[in-house]
Parts: sequence; structure tokens; C-alpha cells
Amino acid sequence: MASNADKSTIRPSEVEHFSAHAGDWWNPRGTSAMLHRLNPVRLAYIREQVNAHWSLAHEDIRPLKGRRALDVGCGAGLLCEPLARLGAAVTGIDATPANIDVARDHAGKSGLPVDYRAGSVETLEEPPFDLVTCMEVIEHVEDPAHFIAHLARMVRPDGLLLLSTPNRTARSRLAMITIGEGLNLVPKGTHDWQRFLKPDELEAHLTANGMEVIDREGIGFRPDKGFFRSEDMAINYLMTARPVSRPAT
Repeated sequence: MASNADKSTIRPSEVEHFSAHAGDWWNPRGTSAMLHRLNPVRLAYIREQVNAHWSLAHEDIRPLKGRRALDVGCGAGLLCEPLARLGAAVTGIDATPANIDVARDHAGKSGLPVDYRAGSVETLEEPPFDLVTCMEVIEHVEDPAHFIAHLARMVRPDGLLLLSTPNRTARSRLAMITIGEGLNLVPKGTHDWQRFLKPDELEAHLTANGMEVIDREGIGFRPDKGFFRSEDMAINYLMTARPVSRPAT
């Protein structure tokens, strides 16, 4: 098990890049527009997975009440705020202090008590969480294996870890860099294709840290349809894992 007083997984160049766009996070037509379009897909997947894991009722409007959630690489809170509305006590952590400033300001105006921290997951010193999310983040960190070890550390024995990340394929390079960055749909320099992880690579890191992958699902995109869940994981995908040593239900 990795210790908390460990090397940082933060890449300074990524902090610099995202600092430049921090003020635009909540603008649905700004530099984070694609994340705004992606968020409903991520939320639907999260809701489906937590419902199945904890046998929650689909009609419950606050299914995460009484549970603690951690969003790692939270940006300015696009996922933290919906998780808080679902009832969770939410902690969001991000390597870019400017993102956290924007997140705190927006949550305050929204009346949502999200606990935002500037830093990285290896700095956290507290009990594990029921739900840990890490969406579109692992491709930006230093040493993904080390990073995943700390994600796994933060999951309770009966908890869930949900991730999303681009796949390393020719199609993802075309869609996310050639087209996405080439047409300024996302800021230039956001992605480094060499740092994308294939699903089997991500699963191997999770398995090595005592996690069992229980679901994989692709995210597709069409200009006329936007983002949608798919069996095809060639561009982007979601993954759910749980600790192997968990209490019987």
C-alpha cells in the first residue's frame, strides 16, 4: 500500500495549462463546453452503478444521502455539485489552485457545501470514501500506476471507484486531438495521446492495487447526437471497480 508522504503525481505543465482556462469552467459555451456536454453521460453512468451496488431505488432523488464522495481532479466542480445534489457529502480535490478558487465560489453561490481542496490524492489524510470518482484525469497525471494506488487507498472496503479516460487508439487521436483540438472544440495542448491508457492497461493497474473491475462501457460521440454511452470503447470509456476484499452483502 502506498504511503501518503509519497512523490507527487502532479505534472506542473498540466497545472499551468488548466490555470489558463480556470475562469471559463462554468461557461457551457466556453473552453469547457465539451465537458458540459459529457457530464450528463457520466452522471447517468454513476447513478446506474451506485444504484446497482447499494440496491438503491431509481426514483430516490437523494440516493447518496449519508455517504461520502471524493472527486479527484474535480476541476471547478462540474461533477461535485451534482453529487452533492444527490445527497453525498462531497470532497473535491484538484491540482490547479485556480480551479479550486472557481469551484468554491460557484458552490457558495449555489448553496452547496462541497469541501474543496487544492492538491493531489496522495496528500489526503482521512478515512476512505464510499464513492471515489476520477473523470478525464488519469491521462494528465505523472505515473498513472502510482496515482491509481492512491485512488484505491481512498475507497472503503464496500465502496466504489469510477473512472473515465480516453483510449489510446488511432480513432481517439483523430477525434480528440486532430478534430477536437484542431477545431478548437477543446483548448490546444489539452491532450497528449501517448498518455492515454487502453482499458486493459487501466484494469491491470486497478487489479495490482486490490481492485476488481466490475463494469466497462464506452463513450461515443456524433456531431448530431453529442456524447452517448456505447459498447464501443475506441475513443473514450468508463470503468467501475470495487475492492476485492469487501464484506459480504
